[in-house]
Amino acid sequence: MRKTLPLIMILLLTGFMGFSAPGQEVQKTEQQETVISAQQAMTSIPPRASYDPGGRRDPFKDLIGGGRVSGKASSTDGQLTIDNAVLVGIVKTPKSFVAVVSGPQQFPYFLKIGDKLADGYVFSINDSQVIFRKTHERGFPLMRPRNVVKEINPEER
Repeated sequence: MRKTLPLIMILLLTGFMGFSAPGQEVQKTEQQETVISAQQAMTSIPPRASYDPGGRRDPFKDLIGGGRVSGKASSTDGQLTIDNAVLVGIVKTPKSFVAVVSGPQQFPYFLKIGDKLADGYVFSINDSQVIFRKTHERGFPLMRPRNVVKEINPEER
């Protein structure tokens, strides 16, 4: 009984201290006001978008490969590719050659050996031609990369 009496006294004192402090009650009521229930949280979320094909084809399906199209691999609109690059000129620098190429928006690009394009890279440059190595076709990797040669007309040199 002697050991339990001080324990009961300590518990009662700590319990009264918790109820006697007015600042703590205000904080508890403020916290309770900001908590919302799970049902309220679910009703505030907008509904997810859904697609009903209605007999039409899936617009996200690749027409050639048959699979799903990933955003980065197949979208080359506005990007410089080997097919839409137009060779404007070749400049000789003290170290190497630089190819001047016009892109799809008619912006000039200055390409060196090893520069990457959307579907390949620059393989080599000499005084009259640029050789590109094509590694992708329509976003899909090629089994065997192939070389594409673009030359400058002799009159333009």
